[in-house]
Amino acid sequence: MTLIKSISGIRGTIGGSPDEGLNPLAIVRFVAAYAAFIRENSTVKSNKIVVGRDARISGPMVKQIVVGTLTGMGFDVTDLDMATTPTTEYAVIQEQACGGIILTASHNPKQWNALKLLNERGEFLNAEEGQQVLERAATENFVFADIEHIGQVIPNNTYKQKHIESILNLELVDVEAIRAAGFRVAIDTVNSVGGIVIPDLLYALGVKGTFKLHCAPHGRFSHNPEPLPENLSEISELMKQSKADVGFVVDPDVDRLAIVCENGDMFGEEYTLVAVSDYVLSHTPGNTVSNLSSSRALRDITSAHGGSYYAAAVGEVNVVAKMRETHAVIGGEGNGGVIYPAAHYGRDALVGIALFLTHLAKKKVSVSELRASYPSYYISKQKVELRPDIPLDALLEKVKEQFASCELTDIDGVKIDFPDKWVHLRKSNTEPIIRIYSEARSPGEAEELGRQLIHLLNEISK
Repeated sequence: MTLIKSISGIRGTIGGSPDEGLNPLAIVRFVAAYAAFIRENSTVKSNKIVVGRDARISGPMVKQIVVGTLTGMGFDVTDLDMATTPTTEYAVIQEQACGGIILTASHNPKQWNALKLLNERGEFLNAEEGQQVLERAATENFVFADIEHIGQVIPNNTYKQKHIESILNLELVDVEAIRAAGFRVAIDTVNSVGGIVIPDLLYALGVKGTFKLHCAPHGRFSHNPEPLPENLSEISELMKQSKADVGFVVDPDVDRLAIVCENGDMFGEEYTLVAVSDYVLSHTPGNTVSNLSSSRALRDITSAHGGSYYAAAVGEVNVVAKMRETHAVIGGEGNGGVIYPAAHYGRDALVGIALFLTHLAKKKVSVSELRASYPSYYISKQKVELRPDIPLDALLEKVKEQFASCELTDIDGVKIDFPDKWVHLRKSNTEPIIRIYSEARSPGEAEELGRQLIHLLNEISK
């Protein structure tokens, strides 16, 4: 059994003894610590916390414990039940709540679940805030409410529609253009909450026909739930059979969006943000942000529109902070995560779908033609395992010395930028591993760049 505490929340496998996994005892401890933190730090005094969950098998069990703990801590709970991550984030803002908890392990397999913790702005806690919650949990620094102050549960099933309506009302979402295009769309929602919201969104956007794959939200994922090409052979075949114009695939909590071309080829998860940013920047010029491991194509597109591109450390909370700092009009992560501040500061596949369909309708080209119009880059992801006694920070410092004449960024590991490629080295927080992401104009060149750094790391570590 596994329990992982990180900047993106507390996640683990279900089951096991009291000292392992995301079991009921651990859930109570972490949720009570979060509630105590919110009580002391939230600037909103509504005494309300929003809870939403994806369709995982463990979802109902975990939700009961989370809701019971929050009411036991004296908070009222707005219970959305099954809701996407972006819907839950949106609800925190609309409810003027003190915070929110999303019960989802994102792209992890069905045996996993997680607590994603939000502040009063519907955004993830930052690293310092998350550490405070973990310290409270470890020391059990929290006090439950007495009988006169326990909270109540308020079920609310209206936010799916409210979220859709908020997207339809975005200035850059053109429903009439989408309707006039008569799009036929295929979707794969991997048996989670996307299955109960994406068909409704597409109908509201005026899509002519929708072809559904794995839309029953029972949580027994029909394939590996991470929306990567190797997991998406079924929708690729569906595209050909249905003669759909575009395909959309989401992860279980609907904050990542992968796009499939009309011929069944993958658009490329890195290019979801690139295409949406191209559309947004063509109407609202400005700055963009992505994390250090995302494609250089976003920087190229931003420059072409006269804006400035900025890189953030890996992690949605870091991207959001950089977007606020630079007043970015669009940003996100290369894993298909689109963050559009005009909607809210969180990755939102629903917003991504609406903006992409508008872009496609106005361009009047096929999805494959649209993809071909963008700079082509290829990313390689590798890793090197080192002896546990090797100090990884010192190793990365040696790498910086080796490439001192290059453009270096060290806000999150070390990224080395060359004129036509880059490589990013990040140490794992849980293992003696350095992850190596490299990008170049061809797959072979990207792979070779990564191998060169692996060889260098092995030589330095001797």
